[in-house]
Amino acid sequence: MSNYEQEYRRWLASPALSPEEKGELEAIAHQPDAIRDRFFGMLEFGTAGLRGVMGVGLRRMNVHVIRHATQAFAQVILAEGAQAAAQGVAICYDCRVNSQAFARAAAEVMAGNGIPVRLFAAMRPTPELSFAVREYGCIAGLNVTASHNPPEYNGYKVYWSDGAQLPPQHAAAIAAQMEQLDLFDDIRTLPYDQALAEGRVTLLGEETDQKFLAQVLSQINDKAAMAQVADSFTMVYTPFHGTGYQQIPYVLGQLGVKHLHCVAEQMVIDGTFPTVKSPNPENPESFALAQKLAREVDADLILGSDPDADRVAIQVKDKNGDYVQLTGNQTGVLLLDYLIGAKGRAGTMPDRPVALKSLVTTDMARVVAEANGVKSYNTFTGFKFMAEKKNQLEAAGEGHVIFSYEESIGYMIGDYVRDKDAVTAALLLTEMTAWYAAQGMTLLDALEALYQKYGYHGEQTLNLVMPGLAGMEQMAALMAALRKDPPADIAGTPVACQKDYQDGSARDTATGEVAKMELVGSNVLAYDLADGTTIVVRPSGTEPKIKVYLLVKGPDGPACQAKLTQYAAWAQGLKDLK
Repeated sequence: MSNYEQEYRRWLASPALSPEEKGELEAIAHQPDAIRDRFFGMLEFGTAGLRGVMGVGLRRMNVHVIRHATQAFAQVILAEGAQAAAQGVAICYDCRVNSQAFARAAAEVMAGNGIPVRLFAAMRPTPELSFAVREYGCIAGLNVTASHNPPEYNGYKVYWSDGAQLPPQHAAAIAAQMEQLDLFDDIRTLPYDQALAEGRVTLLGEETDQKFLAQVLSQINDKAAMAQVADSFTMVYTPFHGTGYQQIPYVLGQLGVKHLHCVAEQMVIDGTFPTVKSPNPENPESFALAQKLAREVDADLILGSDPDADRVAIQVKDKNGDYVQLTGNQTGVLLLDYLIGAKGRAGTMPDRPVALKSLVTTDMARVVAEANGVKSYNTFTGFKFMAEKKNQLEAAGEGHVIFSYEESIGYMIGDYVRDKDAVTAALLLTEMTAWYAAQGMTLLDALEALYQKYGYHGEQTLNLVMPGLAGMEQMAALMAALRKDPPADIAGTPVACQKDYQDGSARDTATGEVAKMELVGSNVLAYDLADGTTIVVRPSGTEPKIKVYLLVKGPDGPACQAKLTQYAAWAQGLKDLK
């Protein structure tokens, strides 16, 4: 009998399973592929924590897997010493099916291990969890969310004492503990009601909200800009059935928005996301209902936050009256440029200002920052790396970070969170749109002005989806093939420099000379081409796909688009690489 069959039988016999859970497993008794898929190994615990399809099994998201991961997390915390453990953990959850049950299961395990818990009384935006960890001096935090994944998914994000997602060494320590701990026998829990009655779990509510929202509102740069256009400025907001539904309308009201129209069907909290194919605001088609409402009210701006309210996308009206989506790259460049100007006008620009971006985010952000006396740094993908860089620069007195962003519609502003934050970003994107409206400009006008000032840039991300166990093997084979035989040219354009961020090497293809880069230790490959293009290839940390980022420059928009088409064909061909 194979290991996965043994594990299946063990689960089936476990008294920890409810009759419903056993029924789900019994239903696949004669489906060896289904058994293998659920039991061939644990969900990998990575730097983003856990994420997977909900269901019964070792490789699914369920209370048993949650308890197992939390026991491992508790032991990593306890290893820091009694004083650290006494600082406690903050726990938050989103709108998804089972999120509250999973959060309570995690609280029961932390309490069972003698670690005090601050549990949000109801679902909250992810940035408020980051804020709570910092505000209450917790040793760690935990958030039950799968962000923008399809409804069948749930996830488990872990945070450390700075309010950022777990650094790699702590994630590795949790993964190692999970290997050692028995999923059923080694778990210490305290029933939720008892933990609550004994004060081992305390609930967070309105007081924490008020503290968080006060910090968000402190980021307003120019309330007068909104006041100037408030009578005519109209906008539409959707939380996609998620956690932004209260706080984002509130802060927009505080900014002075008079004509805010929320998509009624999507203000209903529902983890099945019934009105969208995908609750991901990066997908323009998710905004169908918002666009319908926008046309009815003649909105200047559409804004949508993802289910856990850490990412936000916007759409604006073009000259034809159609609503077009700005990419994360474009939105971030606009916001960076706006913040530099607004802080300058308000006299609030700190000494030695810094902007951070991921290495797969448009180079235009660096150009804008440096042209305005703001230093720019690249980090690996993930806000934990931006948080780490922010902490490092500010502790050393080498700069104050005013803005951090990724191309995947994530933005971090202010000093009170160490993660992407759709609540603050929504506030500032609306302020920016109003400021440009007061100048008689749309965001599309503003973007064109930036292109003319700083040069035309174009970006595209291609997702090479490779599902299942075979997909994991295919992804590894693809990266290995590129390392073994790195391309000397791509789509007819010579590669000037081949970069491997695994070992931090940058090889000049003309001379063969190899230099060391500052960023090292991530499974990422990049190619700087002779025409100024950069192409980055990396496996996704949360989904079964290879991501290929095309970052091009050109004399105008059509030239950039032609380059993107040229290099996209090469990127699609990578799926056949062996």
